[in-house]
Amino acid sequence: MSSGSGIDWQTDLRRRGYRLTPQRQLVLQAVDDLEHATPEEVLTAVRRTAAGVNISTVYRTLDLLEELGLVSHAHLGHGAPTYHLASRDQHMHLVCRDCDTVIETDVALAGPFVESLRRAHGFDTDMKHFAIFGRCAACTEKATGTADQVQENDA
Repeated sequence: MSSGSGIDWQTDLRRRGYRLTPQRQLVLQAVDDLEHATPEEVLTAVRRTAAGVNISTVYRTLDLLEELGLVSHAHLGHGAPTYHLASRDQHMHLVCRDCDTVIETDVALAGPFVESLRRAHGFDTDMKHFAIFGRCAACTEKATGTADQVQENDA
């Protein structure tokens, strides 16, 4: 079965010697639909179709799918990792500490930084697991607007 992303998971898994079981298909579909999902969010989505699936099945399936290169994970905070399809373009994550928004951006933007690490330390950076924490434009504007209003009221 193909997903909306044009990926033929069944053929890909068979080529590697695995079957596309109903649980694997549901987990892959949930990761595809949710884009960045924790194992618990994947479980919630899977249980809409298969109520008997438990969290250990989701974790085992995600581990296998990552080992096979079909999904990838990133740590976007202190909680559980989030998973997305590995077939998507490589990207890094910008995570707003105020509103928890996750913005995907092209890893090419980090090129000079990655090259500096390579030159200085011989370190080859895995950008697919990379997240930068800060404040999104909307939260920055909100914080700056509030600060400006406080200064105006004090004047």
